[in-house]
Amino acid sequence: MTTSPERVVGDPFIGITMAERYRLDRLIGRGGMASVYRADDLLLHRPVAVKVFGAAAEGTDDRDRRASEIALLASLSHRALVRLYDAGHDPSTGREFLVMELVEGRDLREALRLGPLCSREAAAMLSDLAEALHAIHDRGIVHRDIKPANVLLEPANVPGRTWNAKLADFGIARLIDDARLTSTGLLVGTPGYVSPEQVTGAVPAPPADVYALGLLVLEARTQQAAFPGPAAESASARLVRDPVVPPELGDDWVALLRAMTAREPAERPTALEVVVAASALDVSERSDAAQTATTIAFAGAAETPTVAMTGAGTSVADDVATVRMPGEPRPDATGEGSTRVLTVPGSNSSEATPEPQPGPAHTPSRDTRRPRRTARIAVLALVAAVAATLLWILVAPLVAPPTAAPEPLPSVPGELGVHLEQLDEAVTP
Repeated sequence: MTTSPERVVGDPFIGITMAERYRLDRLIGRGGMASVYRADDLLLHRPVAVKVFGAAAEGTDDRDRRASEIALLASLSHRALVRLYDAGHDPSTGREFLVMELVEGRDLREALRLGPLCSREAAAMLSDLAEALHAIHDRGIVHRDIKPANVLLEPANVPGRTWNAKLADFGIARLIDDARLTSTGLLVGTPGYVSPEQVTGAVPAPPADVYALGLLVLEARTQQAAFPGPAAESASARLVRDPVVPPELGDDWVALLRAMTAREPAERPTALEVVVAASALDVSERSDAAQTATTIAFAGAAETPTVAMTGAGTSVADDVATVRMPGEPRPDATGEGSTRVLTVPGSNSSEATPEPQPGPAHTPSRDTRRPRRTARIAVLALVAAVAATLLWILVAPLVAPPTAAPEPLPSVPGELGVHLEQLDEAVTP
């Protein structure tokens, strides 16, 4: 070990050079078992991450065994694994250390402080990490310490993806002498994420990693640790109960997470089976209550709202609620009024009824009904005229004024006059 003049007071490792090659520049993170520093590889002139373990990991001098384990771990190559470059023991400090790929970004623990992951991001992360576990399990390596701080989120360089998840710290127990760690009573793993068999002291196998990954993804979806609390309480809780998986996550998520966190190791899927299941997960953000969209239109002068069902399209824009407040003109408005429209995502287009809209856009539909309306008016007018005529015929005699009395016939002398009078009397009622 050499000491740099830039050594920072308060941290005994910042500024030193581990194994005369890796100069520790600044602290990146610290846990209960180790601290991680950003460092410079003075031989290859590249930035690296150096993980320096605490005093509990001192005393490993089997260089041949360590070299063999380093070769095995360094041979693993997967996009979701943080590459291991080197591992060693610094004689001056008595500390074990790992040299790893430096991932620019943040870890999952920091990301979850901002909120839970959406289903799309969680499914992508689950697929990445399950692939990484399959790669190390296939080589006979068990991670043993899957937790948010060991999941690094590297910014992605492809459209439609925010970041790529990388799993760090695999194979630590093998490098630091598994037998010695267990003999001193040190539990390898973080209490909030260890499997039930690890709590009972059994040697962890690949199903232990699947269990821990299930707890990690459950926390990523809910932003709540499944087994919070002090270490002893958290570790022992999983011996008596299973983690709570909210049904709001969806049936497929619930089924997969419950299978991954089964208390019996034999009942859990393999890492490869998790990869396959993750690709089939529902990554939509719609709840069961929002499967049908409702559009409510409030006319500016109307007192009663009209409700019409509208279909939600397949594009992202169709899933976004649209709110138009009173007084705000529509994009195609003519200035004759305003409408407030609220669209709730998820309706069934097969049951949709278009909402009538004012304006010239609906004029053609009224024109097509004009001949039928004109004929209907003509028929009604004819019926009204006939009814009026019949009514007049029936009522007119009852309301007609009385006929004036006929004027008397002129007096005619002689026999002719007598005959006229007799005729008049015969015809007069």
